[in-house]
Amino acid sequence: MSAITQGASPPLRRFSLRFCDPQREHAYRQETFPRTLIQGRAAMLVGMLVYLLCGLLDIWYVPPEARWSVWQSRLTALMVPSLLLVVSFTPAFQRLAQWWLLAVCVAAGFGLIAIQSQVPLENTPYYYPAMVMLTFYTYNFIGVRFPYALGIDALLLASYNLVFGVLLDYPAHILFSHNVFIVSANLIGGATGYLTERQGRQLYLREKELEEERRFHRERSLHDPLTGLPNRELLYDRIEQALVASQRHRKLQGGLFIDLDGFKQINDRLGHRTGDKLLEQVARRLSASVRKTDTVARIGGDEFFVLARDLDAEQDIHRLASKLLENLSLPLADVPEPFTLRASIGVCLFPYPGMSVDDIVHRADMAMYRVKSAEKNGYCLAKYEACQSGAGFRPDTA
Repeated sequence: MSAITQGASPPLRRFSLRFCDPQREHAYRQETFPRTLIQGRAAMLVGMLVYLLCGLLDIWYVPPEARWSVWQSRLTALMVPSLLLVVSFTPAFQRLAQWWLLAVCVAAGFGLIAIQSQVPLENTPYYYPAMVMLTFYTYNFIGVRFPYALGIDALLLASYNLVFGVLLDYPAHILFSHNVFIVSANLIGGATGYLTERQGRQLYLREKELEEERRFHRERSLHDPLTGLPNRELLYDRIEQALVASQRHRKLQGGLFIDLDGFKQINDRLGHRTGDKLLEQVARRLSASVRKTDTVARIGGDEFFVLARDLDAEQDIHRLASKLLENLSLPLADVPEPFTLRASIGVCLFPYPGMSVDDIVHRADMAMYRVKSAEKNGYCLAKYEACQSGAGFRPDTA
């Protein structure tokens, strides 16, 4: 289970809101980038529109001789989001998305300071509210992460006081009133941005926990609890896939039904715990005998099934069956010398006319019983109704 569930160290850093696990942080950014991209583009377009609308105030509050200079400042600031809208359609945007969005906020902020510096003091109440709007825009709209937004707004607040408090020497009471509203906007917007990002990341964690739980229960429902091998349901699904592939690509597939000989005697004499350990050993040996593309399944009791995919020739199934018999006949740990374990294997090769998943398993099962009813410790091909013993080939005489 996750760190949250286990009560381990917190998965989120308290201030930066980064995940403590770098891989999870990277995965989160990859998954949320499409939303950040859409939000960033929308915010840039809306921000440019608002920036232009604020220019309507110039008609009444900017002296005619200063209007061109004000518009130069405004258009210079607008060049940044205009350029980044183009960049957002290139791979370069994803690599530095947060920095690009920060650049938009910085350009907007310094543009507003430049514009207001050219407005008569008595008209500043009509312009400094734009700094308040920019604060909320940075924290809550453009998609900049909280730590970066906090840093940018702190920089803009310091620059605002430097320009208007030191360079332009605004009256203290006017500058103080501006600061009250700008700082208040930072407190409200910052708190909202922090909580929104924190809740979003916690929701992401919870979604991943639920995905892991669903995956765990799905895997558990499709695998044998003792050996960890696929169970009958998952096996049938993979046979269905092999069946479709065999029809499409005309590749030979093979199903091997394996029944252990002598297991019941060992289980009865040595106990179920020893029997369970033996089945686990068998599962490991079977898995080690096949390719990664093949499937080893336990379908119940001491019965196993191997699905061999994409065989080059029929001889491949002979070699595989012989290998399985050889590996299963090796001495077993925790099992005394008098007890031996062998196997009877039935083989069904496909494709063939009228095949189905049930029919493939049934044919392999019937071929296995032909070995079982003969001398055991061998394998039989259902397709040719020919059997082989552990010692060598012999045609079926049953």
